[in-house]
Amino acid sequence: MKAAVVVFPGSNCDRDTAVALEQALGKKPHMIWHADTELPKLDLIVLPGGFSYGDYLRTGAMAAHSPVMREVVAQAQKGVYVLGICNGFQILCESRLLPGVLLRNNSLKFICRPMTMRVESNDNNFLRQYKVGQEITMPIAHGEGNYFAEPETLKRLEDNGQAVLRYKENPNGSAHDIAGIINDKGNVLGLMPHPERAAESLHGCSDGAAMFKSLVKNL
Repeated sequence: MKAAVVVFPGSNCDRDTAVALEQALGKKPHMIWHADTELPKLDLIVLPGGFSYGDYLRTGAMAAHSPVMREVVAQAQKGVYVLGICNGFQILCESRLLPGVLLRNNSLKFICRPMTMRVESNDNNFLRQYKVGQEITMPIAHGEGNYFAEPETLKRLEDNGQAVLRYKENPNGSAHDIAGIINDKGNVLGLMPHPERAAESLHGCSDGAAMFKSLVKNL
């Protein structure tokens, strides 16, 4: 499997994500700069957490128009797998690879703490190593994690099983307690919690490791 991590100005989880991928993959992923206009042949592209472009205008809005994202969108439409973590989830929504938007937390405060989620579906290559109904814990660290979509969009997500991760206790006001969603083709996943920060025992929790292992095994 060939994987890459996209690095934007303001990314702060790109190295953590690269380490988690290397542990699962057995080799270093490509590191792709935001200004690059071409990508190598890849099976997986990861948009990491951070504060791309300083979160100016709106979180993920500027990154969505960076040169590299034109190619990321094109590759996703061809079936390449894309994982967006935290700011990466925001970028996926701003790029219209996923529906909805991430608003300010309803507390209007930045939240940074471990959160428990429930796996709602494992019928995809991102979550296949988890069990449906399994509760997993990963850290969150965001000021804009409040998932919002129009009622008809939320209904479609629920009816199609695309709301794949749900908070046990909603920390930010997200509609339907949504922590992560997947596109209808099953190759683009966005989530606010950080699996790369829960990928080994030294982190105090290794629940995130199974996400990277699932991708390596199934791609």
